[in-house]
Amino acid sequence: MLRRAVFVELVLFALVPLNDGGCWLGLLKKDGTHCQDSVDRTWHAVGSAWTNSRCHNCECDTDYMACCTGMPMVHVTGDCTVVYDYDTCTFDVIPKKNGTVPCAAMSSGK
Repeated sequence: MLRRAVFVELVLFALVPLNDGGCWLGLLKKDGTHCQDSVDRTWHAVGSAWTNSRCHNCECDTDYMACCTGMPMVHVTGDCTVVYDYDTCTFDVIPKKNGTVPCAAMSSGK
């Protein structure tokens, strides 16, 4: 039953780099009943929505599966770095070293 839910994920998901914000979709096979998350390899019933382990917000529809990045791509300046927390789908911009230089950040995407 789950094997009937085959969609074109390799081609479509390869077209969207994981470091850019955006959305992508995979087509569901006709009469498919489930979608497979390409990140976690988990199956989800048509009509369901979920957030995967990389904070992508996904939904499974009768004809397609759509996912969008749940966190923005953050660009930092200076001696700072971005620390993503994929358990809470949040991030912090912090100094690379213990310093007093403020961290400037710009985000793109969601």
